[in-house]
Amino acid sequence: MAYRLSFALLASIPLVLSNPFPPALDDYDVLQYVDPLIGSANGGNVFAGASLPYGMAKAVADTNSQSNQGGFAYDGSDITGFSSLHDSGTGGQPSLGNFPLFPYVKCRDDDVNGCVYPKKQRKTNYISDSVKASPGYFGLTMGSGIQVDMTVSHHTSLFRFQFPADGKSSPLILLDLTDLSDTRQDNGTISVDPTTGRMTGHARFQPSFGSGTYVPYFCVDFHSAAGIRDNGIFVNSRASTDVKHLQISRSINGYPLPGGAFIRFNSAPNIVVQARMGLSFISSERACSHAESEIPLFDFNGTHSTAVDLWTKKLAPVRVSRQHVNSSFLTNFYSGVYRTMINPQDYTGENPLWKSTEPYFDSFYCLWDSFRSQLPFLSIFDPASLARMIRSLINTQRHLGWLPDCRMSLCKGYTQGGSNADVVLADAYLKGIDEDIDWQEGYAAVRKDAEEEPYDWSNEGRGGLASWKSLRYIPVEDFDHLGFGTMTRSISRTLEYSYNDFTIARMAHGLGKTDDVEKYEASSCNWQNLFRADQTSTINGTDTGFKGFFQPKYLNGTWGYQDPLTCSNIDQSGRSCSLQNNAAETFESSIWEYQFFVPHDMATLIARLGGPSQFVRRLDYLHDRGITYIGNEPSFLTVFQYHYAGRPAKSTARAHFYIPRYFSTTPAGLPGNDDSGAMGSFVAMTMMGLFPNPGQNVYLITSPYFESVRITSPLTGRTATLRAVNFDPTYKNIYIQSATLDGKLYTKNWIGHDFFTKGRELVLVLGRNESHWGTRNEDLPPSLSTRGPQLQ
Repeated sequence: MAYRLSFALLASIPLVLSNPFPPALDDYDVLQYVDPLIGSANGGNVFAGASLPYGMAKAVADTNSQSNQGGFAYDGSDITGFSSLHDSGTGGQPSLGNFPLFPYVKCRDDDVNGCVYPKKQRKTNYISDSVKASPGYFGLTMGSGIQVDMTVSHHTSLFRFQFPADGKSSPLILLDLTDLSDTRQDNGTISVDPTTGRMTGHARFQPSFGSGTYVPYFCVDFHSAAGIRDNGIFVNSRASTDVKHLQISRSINGYPLPGGAFIRFNSAPNIVVQARMGLSFISSERACSHAESEIPLFDFNGTHSTAVDLWTKKLAPVRVSRQHVNSSFLTNFYSGVYRTMINPQDYTGENPLWKSTEPYFDSFYCLWDSFRSQLPFLSIFDPASLARMIRSLINTQRHLGWLPDCRMSLCKGYTQGGSNADVVLADAYLKGIDEDIDWQEGYAAVRKDAEEEPYDWSNEGRGGLASWKSLRYIPVEDFDHLGFGTMTRSISRTLEYSYNDFTIARMAHGLGKTDDVEKYEASSCNWQNLFRADQTSTINGTDTGFKGFFQPKYLNGTWGYQDPLTCSNIDQSGRSCSLQNNAAETFESSIWEYQFFVPHDMATLIARLGGPSQFVRRLDYLHDRGITYIGNEPSFLTVFQYHYAGRPAKSTARAHFYIPRYFSTTPAGLPGNDDSGAMGSFVAMTMMGLFPNPGQNVYLITSPYFESVRITSPLTGRTATLRAVNFDPTYKNIYIQSATLDGKLYTKNWIGHDFFTKGRELVLVLGRNESHWGTRNEDLPPSLSTRGPQLQ
């Protein structure tokens, strides 16, 4: 009853108050609804361990699963170590997992050679029910009975090994100069201090989705009341207490050669050993300095408490009503929010590639994934961190010549489509993110993407610019002697370059560069040059009934052919659809899905596809026939594009179809890998009822999953409120019947970013059936060709 009274009072509180909710509604700990284990199985590849927001140190158990890209896979696979560098949600080859620690209760025959050192041989099980994870913490109990807990500061991990009571045990902990993918190159080194047991060293490794190598450094100190018995190094399966330094080659005949150091402790009952691992990409000395300054006293509880405080502050801007809501929905929502702040990682001060006082962020993995909802999400919830990320991207261009499209482990990542940093910068610029950002330099960087072709456009920038400028499309089998990359994806690159240019035009407009506005708006229409009006599509020989699809086109202007279903979720052809030399003309998705990727001019696209009713039929067909796959990012916007055809209710229906059906609160609860929080942000923004069209000042309105959503802008301190009248916890009354904004009738089916910064109130009246709300032409989101108010 108290809640209902408070909510009734809320409706009468003037909007000018910065926090219109009574304090009682703020009085719940959101971290209770964060489950880092969501997506840690079944290919979600989520980092499930201990991390700070954007933290460099990421401690977790590593397993030998086929799906261990985040280190730990909660699928019954065996543990191979506990390491401190990880990425989250990535696909492909596992990344990082460097310098794992591994504990033994004792060695056979009390001989250091009685312990097993090689990673593949030492693997061991863990007790499944013992796994615990929460923001800033991860723990489990190994099959050997050792309980392992871990927490972190920004550059330092703190592990606590509690050995089973056994007065005869002499625990040993080893450190292995390896990573998850066994990519160590020559001359890995480690030294162990015979007195203190401190281990220092480094090794060179390869990134998981890019070019080059990187060198991380470590400094490990041990603390235990039991006292040190001895220490030394190991090579392959043999160890020695006489040798304290090792420099090791990569391998013998291609086999990754195990090597590292160990420390052994005296026998005692109830032995507890803490291992503090400092990390750096500069030197071991700096790694030691990080450890000593960040966790000087080996205070596990204090370090964990600080991590909890930092996460609590990061999640403070958003609160949703818990009234009538199943706790699993709260867990799904807040866990999604949490995962948006694991990657990218703040490596400021840890970049050995150039000297700068600017921030440096790593693990942009990749912008092709994160531009769609993750980074736009941060423009609302953590604009200060987003500003630092933007500065990092611009500073990377300043020193390396190009904005990255993907970056990890201090290396250039592979370019998947367009130059999507253009969209990231434009999105932040249009939403007023400007703290210490030189937007003139940022604009010069995105303009360079559009004008100059890099030598290696597989890693940065755009390829085929000569054809782009002369033919106004990217040809299949292009002739490109200016730069080099995989000569594929001509359709998806054309579509992405078109949108990239549109976002550049938006920045040019804001900066008063009139000539560039006209130029890039014109080139943003190039997508139309690959639209073939008479192209049909069949499924198993049966015509789908739709005509008009994108198709590849050769240098001489003649049409090529790609089945519109190739690379779709139902494609059985086995065709390569990624970055292979023989891959398709669309990247990771089909023409059927890419036909909807014209985010800036949906009005023209809808006309090309036969008008609103035919467009809706196509979009229904895409979803109903399973052609799209919600576990891949190109699907995200298709859930909401009914808005542009005047059917916002169908966007709501689609959103409520995919969540929670494909996004649940279990370790196997994600439909695809999280891609550095892309899936997390999709869940969070969909459940809020406001989904971005990235690179534009547009949020598409659907019904939220909660009776109320409050977002306090960290920029202005004002609180925006989205409230659902007639909220139905069975989610049958999900269709918007009418709306008011700040108390006035509101008919548009979209809203701008000032909703958040000005602290406005949007009230949605819900019902069981589709209504006429948001369906008129004047209610639709802006398109380039219709020159909506956002494009004046």
